[in-house]
Amino acid sequence: MSDQEIKTNSIQAWIKAIRPKTLSGAAVPVMIGTAMALKNSNGSNFQAVAAILCFIFAFIMQIDANLINDYFDFKRGNDNDTRLGPPRACAEGWITLTAMKSAIIFTTLFACLMGLPLIYYGGWQMVFVGICCIIFCFLYTTKLSYLGLGDILVLIFFGVIPICMTYYIVLPKEQQTITGQVFLLSLACGFIIDTLLLINNFRDRDNDVASKKFTLITRVGAKIGIKLYLLAGIIGIILVIIAFTLSPTTPQRELIAIIIVSLPYLFLHYCTYKKMGEIWQGKELNIILGKTAKNMLIFGIMCSIALFIL
Repeated sequence: MSDQEIKTNSIQAWIKAIRPKTLSGAAVPVMIGTAMALKNSNGSNFQAVAAILCFIFAFIMQIDANLINDYFDFKRGNDNDTRLGPPRACAEGWITLTAMKSAIIFTTLFACLMGLPLIYYGGWQMVFVGICCIIFCFLYTTKLSYLGLGDILVLIFFGVIPICMTYYIVLPKEQQTITGQVFLLSLACGFIIDTLLLINNFRDRDNDVASKKFTLITRVGAKIGIKLYLLAGIIGIILVIIAFTLSPTTPQRELIAIIIVSLPYLFLHYCTYKKMGEIWQGKELNIILGKTAKNMLIFGIMCSIALFIL
């Protein structure tokens, strides 16, 4: 079905609104945190239900963030004819504002409902973590992304919090802790996922300037911005290498694990960066957005596999 044939508030319209391709950003950190917990618990008393709940909570929060972004960007007039990104549901008339507002309320409450059982596995501090996730989910689109704080939020809410909290929750209760290795990997994941935000903001830089949205890219300019895209991926892999060296394993296993993660990702990331430079601007940069999402997912899969080799 073409975009022109999508009926208002139809199933096809809601599929477009939730942006399924972005869900890899929610899956990757939970995947890595779960893999680390599974390895370090040696599979004994591994809390599989907690892992499933973490995945569900992450997916719902990502969908919630997408709907909030769609609704408020349209309300602020950002999703106009000059926008270069993929079409948005409210702007295209696929979803009415009333329906979108109801969906945001529903997904927010549903995320809270799915997050409540995590208190049993991780303690009452999970309430504070969940509240922070929901608050910043709203503040990102409405305030913080306009102040150039989006990249910091990605490091925290797509790196540190999901990996560290998933690892902590999924471990058997008598083993629950957060190690230096876990923290380093969470930062690495944050930098890798931030490449998605960087290419998004790189593509929209002219529209963001016109909308007075001061992202990191609009602040430093396109020439430095594209270098930051490359650097974010490299920093992520450097942090992975440092984290892997903290494992009590043989040098041979350590080297194999590092190669499995670093070589495929760095090759793909560099190729995507070169293509990004060739395109430079316009709607064609959406190709790079898709490639970046795939690179990110490959990183998550390879990192999870490598953890079992260490």
